[in-house]
Amino acid sequence: MSKNYSEEELYQFPFRDKSLELEERVKDLLSRLTLEEKFKLCSGRLMWHTKPIKRLGVKPFTMYDGPHGVRPDTMGEIKSTYFPSAICRAATWDPELSHEFGKAVAEEVRDVGAHMLLAPGINIQRTPMNGRTFEYQTEDPHLNKILAVATVKGIQSQKIAACVKHFVCNNQETNRFTVSSEVSERALQEIYLPAFKATVQEADAWSFMTCYNKVNGIYGSENYNLLRERLMEQWGFRGFTVSDWNATANTSTGSCVTAGLSLEMPTAKKYNKRNMKKAFQEGKFTEDSLNDNIKRLLRVMFLVGLFDDKNTLPSGNRNTLEHQSIARKIAENGIVLLKNKDALLPLNIDKLKKLAIVGPNANLKFGGGDMLAGGGSSVNYPPYEITPLEGLKQKCRDRVEIIETPSKADVTILFAGLNHEHGMDAEGEDRNKFELPLEQIELIKRTVKQNPNTIVILINGSPIAMSDWIDSVPSVIEAWYGGMEVGNAIANVLFGDVNPSGKLPLTFPKKLSDSPAHNSERSFPGVEERVFYDEGIYVGYRYFDKEQIDPLFPFGYGLSYTTFNYENLKLDKEKFTKNDTVTVSLDIVNSGNRSGMEIIQLYIQDIKSSIDRPPKELKQFKKVKLEPNERKTVELTLNFDDFSFYDDSTHSWVVEPGTFNILLGSSSRDIHLQKEIEYFE
Repeated sequence: MSKNYSEEELYQFPFRDKSLELEERVKDLLSRLTLEEKFKLCSGRLMWHTKPIKRLGVKPFTMYDGPHGVRPDTMGEIKSTYFPSAICRAATWDPELSHEFGKAVAEEVRDVGAHMLLAPGINIQRTPMNGRTFEYQTEDPHLNKILAVATVKGIQSQKIAACVKHFVCNNQETNRFTVSSEVSERALQEIYLPAFKATVQEADAWSFMTCYNKVNGIYGSENYNLLRERLMEQWGFRGFTVSDWNATANTSTGSCVTAGLSLEMPTAKKYNKRNMKKAFQEGKFTEDSLNDNIKRLLRVMFLVGLFDDKNTLPSGNRNTLEHQSIARKIAENGIVLLKNKDALLPLNIDKLKKLAIVGPNANLKFGGGDMLAGGGSSVNYPPYEITPLEGLKQKCRDRVEIIETPSKADVTILFAGLNHEHGMDAEGEDRNKFELPLEQIELIKRTVKQNPNTIVILINGSPIAMSDWIDSVPSVIEAWYGGMEVGNAIANVLFGDVNPSGKLPLTFPKKLSDSPAHNSERSFPGVEERVFYDEGIYVGYRYFDKEQIDPLFPFGYGLSYTTFNYENLKLDKEKFTKNDTVTVSLDIVNSGNRSGMEIIQLYIQDIKSSIDRPPKELKQFKKVKLEPNERKTVELTLNFDDFSFYDDSTHSWVVEPGTFNILLGSSSRDIHLQKEIEYFE
């Protein structure tokens, strides 16, 4: 029988010695665990915690949702900052804001006594009908990568583990527990894996969550190729993997251990003592595999300071003015101005007398709520939430009369959109229609007839059809789910205190059948428990460009209250080789009369290739702030990887000799400057 140690005895063990190297401490603690204690550490307890090993002083490791703010398991008793949804954060195209978000939310995780945040979610937005589109960032692998790396670095700067999810091809909610995502190797390499890989190699992510679905016939939690070979051996991941909650249901104990699943959550099923012992005795997994899985979990326990004096760790805090400011700033920067006919916006508060505010989303709160009703892992319990109506009332107080009758108002603001209910933007099932609810469409049409100066503001987390009403509406804003400060953010944008700078992180199709995943039932929602990614690498704007389909709004699109000129494009060389970097410079000029921010987008086009390639691919971007008439020179750097494609025949990344076009623009469909460059070997 293993000995129980006193706290005084435990302090003598090397694993408690902070002066030792991390790997020495991990090795020492691992050597002291019995086989049964290792089995015990492989599964969770009480929904959010690992099991303690009391005799060695190993405390529970605690992990909480979610992607938009920490939610302790106290049914709303503990309040935390409700940050904007991931798609809103992605619409800022601002990695610094993602880093600030990561740092702030990690401080809140620390304050509630946890060690890991189950975020960020970085699955590619393959279809606008995915119920969890609002939880993810973008359709583009490069934008996804940049923002994911910044978020993970921000979280882990506070010695809190980020848990990057859901690895991989978890791109729909329909049949999510059993469906197999049938995807080509090239699509994996070019579209679905880059952001996951970057969080390992550029941000040292400490945890990955495995997906519910199968990938090419094998469940994520027992997928040896994905976990052991790619994630750990090829990419150099040193953290641990955790199953999505109950994602091991259809797997086997031995295959999960062998594949590299360290932790089964929320409780022991495949990894219960009896199953572990039986599978081990039958040779279904080796002690080496088990030890590696446990070692990874222990390593992260040390990295987050589970064995350290709390006074030596970064201090946690919640609901601070700074966190509220970050939430508001993300919302303001993520708002996208989609249409602004005759410069109806920004509103002049000195010239308005009556403002009508209508629509179902005007005073709706999205924090709080019920996990089972659709909020899922994104449910938050904020200390307050400023609705759009409240934000506008505050802004207009004593200056503009707020009414509910459009015909009697100078301007009407109509808040439409979706919410976190089943069939809309909700975990557990995909959306049941692409259009707004019929009653909202009728409300928009009726309101515009009563008042031509109607602004439609959408509060939602995924693209919607607008063909029924957009031509009759002068101004449209996409505000997403903007967190607890959304009302203030919207008011600041409407009245020009903030110049909108958000750009769409995904394509808005005119109709659903234009979207690449919706060519047949086979490609969505799938047939016979399989969904076929027949579009391959042609996800989002890549597909719209290739098929020459006009979107409603293109990827990277967003208007401003000012105007920008792109001038003087220069490359530092006309030809380059494999080891060269290419410096691209251009001048950006604010040619309007308001300060504003522009997101310069650099795309690359392979003019002639031996294999099919997209007409353009995003490879760099930069957000630049400019005062009226100000000019700035912006530099962007490219390397070999930015020109490459994945070659199935050689299983490697290739750049073929030839000419490339470097395209600079304000969206994927609005290219202002271009220049050719030649690659030679």
